[in-house]
Amino acid sequence: MGMSRTATPTGEIPDQAAGKKPASVRMVLFALMIAMLLAMLDNMIVGTAMPTIVGELGGLSHLSWVVTAYTLATAASTPIWGKLGDMYGRKGVFLTSIVIFLIGSALSGMAQDMGQLIGFRAVQGLGAGGLMVGVMAIIGDLIPPRERGKYQGMMAGVMAVAMIGGPLVGGTITDHLGWRWSFYINLPLGAIALVMITAVLHLPKKRSQTRIDYAGAALLTVGITSLVLLTTWGGTQYEWLSKQIVGLGVLAVVALVAFVLVERKVSDPVLPLRIFRNGNFSLVTVIGFLVGFVMFGSMTFLPLYQQSVQGASATNSGLLLLPMLLSMMAVSLFAGRITTTTGKYKIFVTVGGGLITAGLVLLSLMDTTTTRFTSGLYMAVLGAGMGFLMQTTMLIAQNSVEMRDMGVGSSSATLFRTIGGSFGVAIMGAVFSNQVKTTMIEKLGPVAGEKMTTGGAQMDPKTLPSLPAAVKDAYAHAVSSGTHQVFFWGALISVIGFAAAWFLKEVPLRGGPAADTAKAAEAAEAEPVAV
Repeated sequence: MGMSRTATPTGEIPDQAAGKKPASVRMVLFALMIAMLLAMLDNMIVGTAMPTIVGELGGLSHLSWVVTAYTLATAASTPIWGKLGDMYGRKGVFLTSIVIFLIGSALSGMAQDMGQLIGFRAVQGLGAGGLMVGVMAIIGDLIPPRERGKYQGMMAGVMAVAMIGGPLVGGTITDHLGWRWSFYINLPLGAIALVMITAVLHLPKKRSQTRIDYAGAALLTVGITSLVLLTTWGGTQYEWLSKQIVGLGVLAVVALVAFVLVERKVSDPVLPLRIFRNGNFSLVTVIGFLVGFVMFGSMTFLPLYQQSVQGASATNSGLLLLPMLLSMMAVSLFAGRITTTTGKYKIFVTVGGGLITAGLVLLSLMDTTTTRFTSGLYMAVLGAGMGFLMQTTMLIAQNSVEMRDMGVGSSSATLFRTIGGSFGVAIMGAVFSNQVKTTMIEKLGPVAGEKMTTGGAQMDPKTLPSLPAAVKDAYAHAVSSGTHQVFFWGALISVIGFAAAWFLKEVPLRGGPAADTAKAAEAAEAEPVAV
């Protein structure tokens, strides 16, 4: 006796999660985690290899573009990948993104000059955008929100592995195999993900009759690209009030306004504005933006503080964040389990927002006498706050959209977190650099202080031991003062997210016991039986 299975009109598969054995679901999730690791680990590994790459290929003035090209392509393609998955089926689109990422990795490893490397990194970033969105959307398809919390620890664990292991793996590969293997290492991992996903992931195929919203996609790409370039170049490559930065700001506003006007008229928009009519979705989008702002800003400046002020080794920079990352992983796992058991999630978003604010306030208290143990405790508080928020905000976003919009809902949440990270690094970087320069001038005088900070506050911690005692002391105080300002302003901004959490509504998560029983009964009645 066999049974034929059909999807609902919206593309939802009522028995997809329920019908699979837990081991099968775990196998799919394992393959998805490998794909997510590919996207997250890449930048961490490449960052460690960059000094060697520049030494061989030259092009020091274009160094930032190796990272910017990847980030730009990832951010700009994220919403488009999400929409393509909604239109044509998740599995095929996801496999395509993996292939593009692996092609970009192989080409980057074969690059002969900086121009080639930048171009090939853009190809990599294009695939990475589909990897991140695909993982989240497929999980959204397979596992009901009520059950999804059980797997939050896996996703947080992948992030911890990438943040901690990336720099260590990158250094080891570069020293023993050469920098090209920083890219080639993606190939076997990607091949495993491709084979496993092809074999174990089964989703219904879709065939959309609608046309792709090319105008909306182009305008959104221009708007996102302008925003990322503005935050990347502002205060570093160009002054904030320079014509280049102001021009990018104007272009971003014009493109995004035109995008909204286009999306309101087309029949099948690339980013349906209707999803933002849901209050919970709009609120978690804001909260996700702020989480990205705080997380990427913190991970940028905490290692610098510990290396320059506390004298930690740059080689083990990933391990310096261990208290924050372990706390984030443990709390994410705890929150996921409780959410699965009770279906409640608002309390975690509220507590998470409060802990992030408290952690940033504590980190702003650090000075030149703060011990590594004390700073580790402060980081653990911040990590706990991020653990409550990281996956919970994605869960709420996916629970707030219809199944047909799962891809664009996931991509929108990912996109705003990415843009929040870009803004966080840029704004916190500007605050930090300005405060370091001011403190160095106060400690060493106008001439010496200006000379030591020319081109930004980026003195190499490795050179500090060889500097005069007065300069070392001045720079330690300057970095300490700069991190104080960064985390103080970060705490003020995080209050917005804490306040937004109070306005969330506790909407029941799809896939609860009552819902599952009703769906099973409905599916059994509607499902034809073949003998």
